[in-house]
Amino acid sequence: MSSQLAIPTLSAPRWVADLNSPPAFKSKPSSIPDPPGYPSSQVSSSSKKKDASKAITQRKAPTPDEMDTLKVKKAWEVALAPIKGLPMTGVMMYMSGNSLQIFSIMMVFMAFKNPIMGILATGQAFERFETETNRQKILQVKLAYIVMQLVALALGVWKVNAMGLLP
Repeated sequence: MSSQLAIPTLSAPRWVADLNSPPAFKSKPSSIPDPPGYPSSQVSSSSKKKDASKAITQRKAPTPDEMDTLKVKKAWEVALAPIKGLPMTGVMMYMSGNSLQIFSIMMVFMAFKNPIMGILATGQAFERFETETNRQKILQVKLAYIVMQLVALALGVWKVNAMGLLP
C-alpha cells in the first residue's frame, strides 16, 4: 500500500523572474536630445572611455594667480556670511518681545556669543585661504569679517537696550 502523495510544483512568482532577467534596453525616441555634457547611450563604452580621458587631459591646471583670486572670492563669501543671517535674527529678536523670559534671554545670549566667538576665531576661519601672495587682500577680508561680526553684536546690544537692561 504505497500511496503516492502528489507534491505540487511551486513556480517562482513573476517578480522574481523579472528580477533575474530584466527587460531589454529600449532605445529612446530620437526626438529628445541628450542633455549637454551627456553622450548618447548609443555610443560604445570604448569611445566613452576615450572621450573621458580626452576631457581629463584637456583641463589645464590653474595658475597661482587664478588660485589666489579664487581663494579671495571664497574668503569674501565667508566674511559676508554673518551679515546674511542678521535679518532673520532681527525678526526673531523683535518677535520675542522685550520682557525677561527664557526665550528672549536665550536670544540675547546667542546674539552676544556668536559674534564674539566669530571674532575670536577669525584667524582659523581664513587660514585656509591665506597665501604669501594674497596676504594683503585677505587682511582686508578679515577686517570686513570683524566689522560684520560687530554689526551682529550691535544687534544684540539693541535687544538688551530694548529689554531695558542697559543703564
